[in-house]
Amino acid sequence: MEKKLGTAPYKGVRDFYPDDQAIQNYIFRVCREAAESFGYEEYGASILEPAELYEAKGNEEIVREQTYTFTDRGGRRVTLRPEFTPTFARLLSARRKTLLLPLRWFTWGSLYRYERTQRGRTREHWQFNADLAGVPGTAAEAEIIFLACAILKAFGLPESAYEVRLNSREIMNYILSDLLSLPPETAIEAARLIDRREKVPKADFEKNLAAAVGEKNESLLLLLYSKNFEEFASRLPEREKSTAGVAEVRELIARLEEVGIGNVRFDQTLMRGFDYYTGMVFEIFDTSAENPRSLFGGGRYDELLSIFGAENLPAAGFGVGDVTLRDMLKTYNLLPPPAGGPDLYLAVAGEKNLGYANDLAASLRSEGVRVAVDLSQRKIGDQLKYADKKGFLFTAVVGEEERESGRLSLKRLKDGREFAFSQTAGGEMVKEMAERLKNG
Repeated sequence: MEKKLGTAPYKGVRDFYPDDQAIQNYIFRVCREAAESFGYEEYGASILEPAELYEAKGNEEIVREQTYTFTDRGGRRVTLRPEFTPTFARLLSARRKTLLLPLRWFTWGSLYRYERTQRGRTREHWQFNADLAGVPGTAAEAEIIFLACAILKAFGLPESAYEVRLNSREIMNYILSDLLSLPPETAIEAARLIDRREKVPKADFEKNLAAAVGEKNESLLLLLYSKNFEEFASRLPEREKSTAGVAEVRELIARLEEVGIGNVRFDQTLMRGFDYYTGMVFEIFDTSAENPRSLFGGGRYDELLSIFGAENLPAAGFGVGDVTLRDMLKTYNLLPPPAGGPDLYLAVAGEKNLGYANDLAASLRSEGVRVAVDLSQRKIGDQLKYADKKGFLFTAVVGEEERESGRLSLKRLKDGREFAFSQTAGGEMVKEMAERLKNG
């Protein structure tokens, strides 16, 4: 017997039936409208990128263990994009001399990582990214975080539902490389262990960190376990790099407070695992006990363009995934209600009336009405039952009498009320029907 194919999707990816797609469209629409209100423009790019794009400055764990990388028929190594920032940098570098700065761009698309599936993590997810290039200093980070918070506000989330966590990669790189004099490989390993601090038991974290940095572990732990930013800053020696980094953190917090964002916390264990981050990094966390996880993540990456041989350019951005956003909206009962169905379903009594029904539908569509015409030739009662189950707002029967008389009756399904219309010499029936249908 021939083996039947399964109907389940590939592990870690999702199918979007119409109800699911409606929620997906809603999530993107809210993000898009918020970004456009800040003056950001949409861009797009292929999901296929040369593998070396991620190997140059990407997270080693993602590149080595999580990317979908293959050799195409032309012998080229290709990767399904696991993130957007390198693609943004590539586009920016390609037209560096012609693009007007500052540049505000956003995009929305699918990303792919081969990782263990769990709540909030899939192997394919859709992500919204926003980036600001050409603005030095903390003004860029402040706007990017302001935009992220504006998106959450647009979804109806109060400030108490989330927390903005900040850190400085400049300070942390100084601690690991300059203050503790760790070799580059050791500093990178320590940074990744610190980034996973909240995901492993405290004893395991300390054991792994000690194995990585040796006798300097105690000095590092003293900084990592500081209770707040002021305590952390007081334990840093007053040298040029640390002083500048501390001032930058204070400046960014002050800028955010100026625009009404007060739920900000310094977190020295927040590293953001990508090697291209050069300055401030941030994540926005859901504070609900039902969904305690990171939502938005981003930071500054002034040197990423250098991998293309282009001049460095100040840039900052963030990404937020649809899976975590949807989980958060569900947690706070903010998922949109099911969308209303199309406006009108025309039930057709007999095939000879189909042409008239199609002409009427075309006229109504030209007026902005959503119309479906029944093509089944089923009994009128069955056609009307179908329209009711599919959630159409109105139905109308098109038969020989309607075709010859030029009269039509709309029935509103939610209450059964009927509205009669007659064709006039001026052809106003279609406009009157369209107005009624649009008003519900």
